[in-house]
Amino acid sequence: MNPRSLPVAASLDAPDPVLERVLIEDTKNSSQGGERNLAHQPILLDQVSKSFRGEVVNRSFSMKAANKNDEDLENGMLEKDIEKSVRSNKGITVHNKALLSGIAYCISSCSMILVNKYVLSSYDFNAGISLMVYQNFVSVVVVSSLRVFGIISTEPLTWRLVRVWLPVNVIFVGMLITSMFSLKYINVAMVTVLKNVTNVITAVGEMYLFNKTHDNKVWTALFLMIISAVTGGITDLSFHAIGYTWQIINCFLTASYSLTLRRVMDTAKQVTKSGNLDEFSMVLLNNTLSLPLGFLLILLFNEVDYLSRTPLLQLPAFWLVTTFSGLLGLAISFTSMWFLHQTSATTYSLVGSLNKIPLSVAGIFLFHVSTSLENSASILFGLLAGVFFARAKMQDKSQTRS
Repeated sequence: MNPRSLPVAASLDAPDPVLERVLIEDTKNSSQGGERNLAHQPILLDQVSKSFRGEVVNRSFSMKAANKNDEDLENGMLEKDIEKSVRSNKGITVHNKALLSGIAYCISSCSMILVNKYVLSSYDFNAGISLMVYQNFVSVVVVSSLRVFGIISTEPLTWRLVRVWLPVNVIFVGMLITSMFSLKYINVAMVTVLKNVTNVITAVGEMYLFNKTHDNKVWTALFLMIISAVTGGITDLSFHAIGYTWQIINCFLTASYSLTLRRVMDTAKQVTKSGNLDEFSMVLLNNTLSLPLGFLLILLFNEVDYLSRTPLLQLPAFWLVTTFSGLLGLAISFTSMWFLHQTSATTYSLVGSLNKIPLSVAGIFLFHVSTSLENSASILFGLLAGVFFARAKMQDKSQTRS
């Protein structure tokens, strides 16, 4: 899962109050609409008995919820038929929305990594920090524009909130930069397998910091992930020590981000105006705070000299691709939140694990990665271990609740 979408996991299992409020409002509106329809039929109401009047009210309400007109009564449609149609239409609508949100999430998360790999490797762009800063700048512009036009709402960036969130943001920046550095040297398939090590570090951190225990299936899955990462590195025909070093650092930083976020989240909510910190606010907060730190790192790593000499900045196509990568980073946050609202945390986690399989295959074929049978087997083994880990975590969570 891409780092930008990690804050979503803060409250995966909590019911969505926004959706509940929308459903309540829709129900009220439908009820009022039914009463208005009856008010325009005084002749009919005067002719029926009092007991039959209640049946007309219920039937009118059902027709309103199903977006039907008075022609349903003229066609002699029974109330049970209407209710059956309502349930069928509702099931189809929810199913389509869940499928659509899942496809959008998979496409955005896969495309983000592939586009970054294309910029760093195919264009041979040697300023990963600058790429990160530009992507975050695009995210800030888009989210700020949506807020100005009233499409979304975000928490104001107060000094108290910035002080609380700064440690998280420092790790966030380091996580994104090391991901850029590793992706430049390592193929996409091996990056997805090596990222499994993050789960191992996170599980150990949860055990020591939060006294959280895991069952044997979880530890077995984590052990299989370690084996796949080691065997994948040994059999990697394009092994690059620098890339693997950056990826190992990235695993530690990603795990640290997840653990630190869990510690800081409650404090951050207390210093906000509304007492809450949603996904949009976290995206704006993280990306805004990353800009000054990113500019400082650009100076420290002397990327200014490279940027002044590279001809890539004069190519419109290059700017188009990098801007697109920034929009994809933001799309991951939006689509992941949409997908979570349409499905469950269990489905979201499992789809995220399964999504790595087509991503790895696409990375091998699109970038013409030289691989061996042993390395391909190690990659497949690691991807299946990730799916096994997701299922084991689901069972572990369900047992903990029960």
